[in-house]
Amino acid sequence: MTTSTPAPTPTLVPQPTNAPAVSFARADLSRGSASGVTGTGPLVLAASGLVSGSYDDPYGQPGIAFESGSWTSEWTPVAFPFDELVASWNAETPATTWISLEIQGRGSDRETRFYTMMTWASGDTDIHRTSTSGQASADGDVHIDTFKRAAAAAPLDAYRLRVTLYRRTPSTATPSIQMLAAMVSSPFKYEMPSPFDGSAIDLQVPALSQEEHRGEFPEYDGGGEAWCSPTSTAMVLGALGGGPSDDELQAFPGPDYGDGQVDHAARYAYDWNYKGAGNWPANVAYATRFGFEGFVTRLRSLSEAERFIATSIPLVASINGDLPGFLFGKTNGHLLVIRGFDANGDVITNDPAAKTSQDVRKVYGRADFERVWLGGSGGIVYVIYPRGKALPPNVPGLPPNW
Repeated sequence: MTTSTPAPTPTLVPQPTNAPAVSFARADLSRGSASGVTGTGPLVLAASGLVSGSYDDPYGQPGIAFESGSWTSEWTPVAFPFDELVASWNAETPATTWISLEIQGRGSDRETRFYTMMTWASGDTDIHRTSTSGQASADGDVHIDTFKRAAAAAPLDAYRLRVTLYRRTPSTATPSIQMLAAMVSSPFKYEMPSPFDGSAIDLQVPALSQEEHRGEFPEYDGGGEAWCSPTSTAMVLGALGGGPSDDELQAFPGPDYGDGQVDHAARYAYDWNYKGAGNWPANVAYATRFGFEGFVTRLRSLSEAERFIATSIPLVASINGDLPGFLFGKTNGHLLVIRGFDANGDVITNDPAAKTSQDVRKVYGRADFERVWLGGSGGIVYVIYPRGKALPPNVPGLPPNW
């Protein structure tokens, strides 16, 4: 079964030279080409046209017999030459099913190969979630969750996504793809701090310390002390009223931390993510199994973050560098929650790098925070929000970045 619907030529918002080059776009699931896949959103396996094969789980069972189908998006043009791409997905993968997501770039009269961004399932009873190493070519490579154009490679100005849906033979279940998207960007020297013209606001976000579980579960990426990403994700889920049900929590065989559902949710979140815990979009994809939508993007300043906080959407932000007031003084990669701003525009966070949950709420200076966020990760955030909730408007005159 193969279908193809041509897409209209999009009207791109020009990229100003004085603004960070970043753009985000959701794939139109009603277009593109499909083989063994049907639907216009969600995408599911078709009744015919499936391909048979076997999959060797790098962390588990070899020779898993499967049948699969795939869908490839139309080319998405970009208003500037991009150097990096991070893909996002919202999907459901019932038992016996999983997906893989690939990207391909285009520019300078050539198309790159397809690069695998992630092999993913919401559970780990069938396959282990994993990034794929060893993909380097003359055009670029995938670094955990980010495609990076090789320094000597010619510019890229378009990309497309390909998702493959799998199920174990002889299962009749199917994965379901609700959303595919990508954020592309180029390096930029930020002017910091950004002006603060908003109002003081502090969202109620439950506090959780990763340090309280130092040394626990060392088989999971060194143990609880390393769990900044799933802990931050769990705090956002708690703020939005989501996470594992009481029945799921009681069925979970982990220890009782004694701090209620939030701590359980953090441990549960990590259990579902541990083979991809360092993978930004894998953590966001986890959250969607509880009725949320989400994606990874870059913001250009804290002024853009204020737009989300004003609509009661806390953000998970990636930081890197020296930060006054941070528990360890410096980090080479850490995730925390932006929950608000004080009257001076300084950043109110829930920072899981705290000795106890009572110490999690921290206020960081605006300039200090932007230096380790914009200067450290290029403004990476996880955006997780209730399904169907309207997002704030994008900044006029700039390519949309959410």
